[in-house]
Amino acid sequence: MKIELKPVGFVKNTRTVPIDDNWSGIISEIVLVDEIPNIALQGIDTFSHLEILYYFDRVIPSEIVYENHPRGNPNYPKVGIFAQRKKDRPNQLGICTVELVQLEGNKLIVKNLDAIDGTPVLDIKPVLREFEPQSTIRQPEWATDLMKQYW
Repeated sequence: MKIELKPVGFVKNTRTVPIDDNWSGIISEIVLVDEIPNIALQGIDTFSHLEILYYFDRVIPSEIVYENHPRGNPNYPKVGIFAQRKKDRPNQLGICTVELVQLEGNKLIVKNLDAIDGTPVLDIKPVLREFEPQSTIRQPEWATDLMKQYW
């Protein structure tokens, strides 16, 4: 089965290389494509956070992996691609929860989006408390260590 998606917008920011750390200082704009009217964003500014689904369009297909040491660090266990958030994944999809700073016409200004300049955005959803985990989040120590410098 083939699935075709069209971007609803594109990321604009100063990060042009997909490096793994120090994303907290990056302010991004998500600019809707011309085919989507601004009315699609009506009411979104009443939410503090959004979920952004985007496409890792610069992943090289030959670099897609199914198992590795996260970040190539042999001190971390070898895990499958679905046990990590690496960009080199089968469908090249990324998802991130961002803080909405401002809505300006056809543009969302957000913080904490880990997508580089020009990245296609596939969907935008508001974060609702009721969709957040209702139980304690559990993760391995290597994941906590890996994320120390991410934001």
